[in-house]
Amino acid sequence: MINLSQIQSSEIKNLDILAKQVVEGFITGMHKSPFHGFSVEFSEHKLYNTGESTRHIDWKLFAKTEKLYTKKYEEETNLRCHIIIDNSASMHYPIVKKQTVENLNKVGFSAVAAASLMEILKRQRDAVGLSIYADSYEYYAPEKGSERHRKMLLHQLEQLMVSDSNATTETYQYLHEIAEKIHRRSLIFVFTDMFQTTKDNESLFEALRHLKFNKHEVVLFHTCDGKTEINFNFDNAPKKFVDVETGEEINIYAENVREKYMEIVEDYFKELKNKCLQYQIDYVPVDIHSGFNDVLTKYLISRKKFK
Repeated sequence: MINLSQIQSSEIKNLDILAKQVVEGFITGMHKSPFHGFSVEFSEHKLYNTGESTRHIDWKLFAKTEKLYTKKYEEETNLRCHIIIDNSASMHYPIVKKQTVENLNKVGFSAVAAASLMEILKRQRDAVGLSIYADSYEYYAPEKGSERHRKMLLHQLEQLMVSDSNATTETYQYLHEIAEKIHRRSLIFVFTDMFQTTKDNESLFEALRHLKFNKHEVVLFHTCDGKTEINFNFDNAPKKFVDVETGEEINIYAENVREKYMEIVEDYFKELKNKCLQYQIDYVPVDIHSGFNDVLTKYLISRKKFK
């Protein structure tokens, strides 16, 4: 499996190249590659249009007719995948001056993970779509398998990594809207830290259940900074903690509250895990400091059982 230190830790300037590095390292680290070609049913020929991929040109037919035709298939892709990313203010924690592989905030981690998933999906000839939300439904692209479409999504992810956000999170509201747009059965990945301005967890899980509609498979990547958000690893100097979404402030010594804080966080994670189990949603906690193996492995597992 790939380690973050194996990838050059300079500023991320080309997400496509980085995603290829992540996926190649992941595959190399596996004893047996799970990536195999898939056959699809041939349907008919169509005239080749300038600018299209030459991948499916029928050269034997060209030799007979001296005209370029491509093979059209009944189903150009094997699986449909939709990636959803929470772009609220809390996802831009921790504050980093430059996004590098070893120094990502939560939204940067989600963007690199999403790009890596898209790289694998491309190799499998699967279709991918993307939704980004915070206090509004910021971006939507339906599932497609073309290279042009993938490049468009990569550009959107790159913009996500260099943007700021002071938006609050209304997760349940926009997950309902996203669910309404995904009509064909799909594998859905959600990257979110599960921090909301509302404490109405039932409404949140109703929205996640909505994503399950039409027999979609849903994987929730609970994205956190393990050092500070889980282990509360701060020195014992007095500090001001500010809620990045509500602006609420509190002055405390970390050591005075660490034990109680970690207890509450552990209980919350257990609640999320149990709720996801109840609603048949795959719950995967991911630490932004631990690399992308958990995300890519979960894709392989999910794809294998997606029928």
